[in-house]
Amino acid sequence: MDYDIKDPNLAEKGRLRVEWAVKSMPVLQLIQKQFAREKPLKGISLAACLHVTTETAALMQTLKAGGAEVSLCASNPLSTQDDVAAFLARILKISVFAIKGEDNQTYYKHIHSVLDFKPTVTMDDGADLVSILHTERQELLPGMIGGTEETTTGVIRLRSMAEKGILQYPIIAVNDANTKHFFDNRYGTGQSTIDGIIRATNRLLAGSVFVVCGYGWCGRGVAMRAQGMGANVIITEVDPLKALEAVMDGFRVMPMSEAAPLGDFFCTLTGNIQVIRDEHFLVMKDGAIVANSGHFNVEIDLEALARLSREKRPIRDFVEEFSLENGRRIYLLGEGRLINLAAAEGHPASVMDMSFANQALSAEFLVMTKETLAKKVYGVPPAIDQEIARLKLNSMGIKIDILTDAQKKYLSSWEMGT
Repeated sequence: MDYDIKDPNLAEKGRLRVEWAVKSMPVLQLIQKQFAREKPLKGISLAACLHVTTETAALMQTLKAGGAEVSLCASNPLSTQDDVAAFLARILKISVFAIKGEDNQTYYKHIHSVLDFKPTVTMDDGADLVSILHTERQELLPGMIGGTEETTTGVIRLRSMAEKGILQYPIIAVNDANTKHFFDNRYGTGQSTIDGIIRATNRLLAGSVFVVCGYGWCGRGVAMRAQGMGANVIITEVDPLKALEAVMDGFRVMPMSEAAPLGDFFCTLTGNIQVIRDEHFLVMKDGAIVANSGHFNVEIDLEALARLSREKRPIRDFVEEFSLENGRRIYLLGEGRLINLAAAEGHPASVMDMSFANQALSAEFLVMTKETLAKKVYGVPPAIDQEIARLKLNSMGIKIDILTDAQKKYLSSWEMGT
């Protein structure tokens, strides 16, 4: 075993925090017990590039219980919880390469470190691991069974690779599972993003103008939570259907050029580049707060912000003040990286329970069906999605109806009409 972490002495603190998270992850715990009995991942080397959080630690425990040799690196330089990394390395004896605040050189060195274990299965959050495999570590591709992808941005990148014939092994888009994006993206991102913004700034949302860039599932969640705390929410979109949905949900919708002079807070959640650009910075209010909760820090044009500024200084933890040439000040949160993980703790464990249950069962599915899958992006099998929803309801003590034989017949036939 090898590792590169900040402080091994944080292991006990990490253990207690993971124990706390696991209490809210009953579905993953059921899967862990099953994996411990059946060892479906025995003989598999699994490399994971994920946010190193308490919930991820619970997933690593489950994969290890299933027989996998697991190695882990961070999927974002600011998302690592150093005490959790110490717990995984020192107590669980898992090879971890992650330090909160690591520079880009270290970040990519850590990706190569997990690839040095010659994985046969990858587990990605943003597709950086898969990208490095296909560009710099191609010698490992012949041994790959498959991989999973956790986030919207990663799925977009992987589908592009598949369409261009570049993808060299099958990937399951865990992000697209209903029990992932309906809950994790909406409720998890919604709560944790607002949590990160408030922790970083200690500013009041009530009465403010909060601009949400993008009305996908993550944007919906942030807009809902900001509105619930009394903010006047504006949505910016490029998709007419999503924009129409935002209007029907009661939000103001307008182009960023119109929203920029109005906003007190801005949060990008699009998966695209340069959503907030030069022309937007120049017309923002003095004191505007800008954050990102999309996977990569490219959604805010950071080069443009630096170019327009005469001075930059850190003013609080995870808050940088940019003084523009026009005299106005803009506050950037968390270096433009995922604010829910940079300044807070990421999604609550109860919602990650479903997301990581999908990860674990999808890894098992890849191993079981490795001879039948093509080199493309697959959805999570509906049976897995349904089973996770069923287990989650059971853990909450909630029962639902079951179709009668007559109802099943009606739904599967065409003969019966009015």
